[in-house]
Amino acid sequence: MATRILLVDDEPAIVKGLKYSLEKDGYETAAAYDGQEALDLFYAGSFDLILLDVMLPKLDGVEVCQRIRETSEVPIIMLTAKGDDMDKILGLEYGADDYMTKPFNILELKARIKTILRRVTPPAAPAASTVVSVKPANIVTVGEISVDMDKRSVTAFGKPINLTAKEFDLLQLFITNKGKVFSRDQLLDMLWKTDYTGDARTVDVHIRRLREKIEKNSAQPEYICTSWGVGYYFVDK
Repeated sequence: MATRILLVDDEPAIVKGLKYSLEKDGYETAAAYDGQEALDLFYAGSFDLILLDVMLPKLDGVEVCQRIRETSEVPIIMLTAKGDDMDKILGLEYGADDYMTKPFNILELKARIKTILRRVTPPAAPAASTVVSVKPANIVTVGEISVDMDKRSVTAFGKPINLTAKEFDLLQLFITNKGKVFSRDQLLDMLWKTDYTGDARTVDVHIRRLREKIEKNSAQPEYICTSWGVGYYFVDK
């Protein structure tokens, strides 16, 4: 089945160019020209990736991204005509996976699409076996946080915590390497892979969102701490 991409931009010429180039590479595309139409198409269909402009009629791209993230982890690349870093980081804070500033090179965009899709494609399922085995639960508990590695579920302070896939990957890495400091670049290499071409500050955004979910006070974290000028580490309690 072909990969389906939702294109969201209020400039018909940009949408037309994207459709032509992406469909030549074998992708299926659908197009929306305002934020509400984008949400309608998203809820009505199934997409593997979304190219989402920031400046849109009716609902802007950041709000669209935020609403999609309430129900889905579909990869989102934000497109912005502005050069302001705050717009880019704001998009990432609301759950975007990457961003590109207009005008962009279509070859670079397609390379980023391939990188993200490769990162989120699940590995092939192992061959079925006639032997049924039961292994003990793989659960790591530190303080008030408990992480079930197999079920990819988390509880904190007695309550289940809903983490995105990337937030769980970060927590899993930290809690299984307690006390070890990881730099931004190390985290990008390990979790976003070495061919990630986005902004390294996406790590900071994901750390902040993770802290807001698992810390009593995200402004004074007890678990995921900062080693200033170096990186982040998980406190070995």
